[in-house]
Amino acid sequence: MTESSTAGTGIPSAYVRDKRTPPPSSDELRARIPGWGVDLNPADRPSYPKLQYPADTGAHWDFPERQPEKWPRERSIEHAFVTPVFGTAQPPHGLSGVIRRYSYARFSEGRLAHWLLLVAADRVDSAEHRVRSFASGRPDVPATGLRSEFTRGGLRSRRGRSDARHHLLDPVVVAGPWVAVAGAAVMGIRRLTRR
Repeated sequence: MTESSTAGTGIPSAYVRDKRTPPPSSDELRARIPGWGVDLNPADRPSYPKLQYPADTGAHWDFPERQPEKWPRERSIEHAFVTPVFGTAQPPHGLSGVIRRYSYARFSEGRLAHWLLLVAADRVDSAEHRVRSFASGRPDVPATGLRSEFTRGGLRSRRGRSDARHHLLDPVVVAGPWVAVAGAAVMGIRRLTRR
């Protein structure tokens, strides 16, 4: 636990109504941090009237009731436990879930590797959903809205927009991955038939 955890409870003080850990004195902070306390004079702080402590938050609890975990949640290595409330709509699954769990278990949120792994997990999740849609026998239509571009004035509505420069790239971005996968499949089939 960190210094900010409440005395003897093991609960970080960020999650309690009243902060029980006394803050360091002004002299200690001024000695440790260069320039600390330059805004102590209320006249130098426009937000001073709003900053009153202890703040009356209206909370009726000392520590909020914990939401039960139905499966092991991803938790940053900086934190002792998962926040009292968390989302459960998209549980991690498949290879993307493995990548997400590894990112949280291995890297701090301050590391670039953590976030790059999460972005990669999103891309893997997208590919997993595409494969699952093809396996279901009712695949997602990759060119959704293409017909309306020609029948509902889609091209006409694009004139005069500030982002018109990248409209030529839209078909490449949308169709490019599908064309690449189809090309790879054709090349793979050709190699198999040659053998």
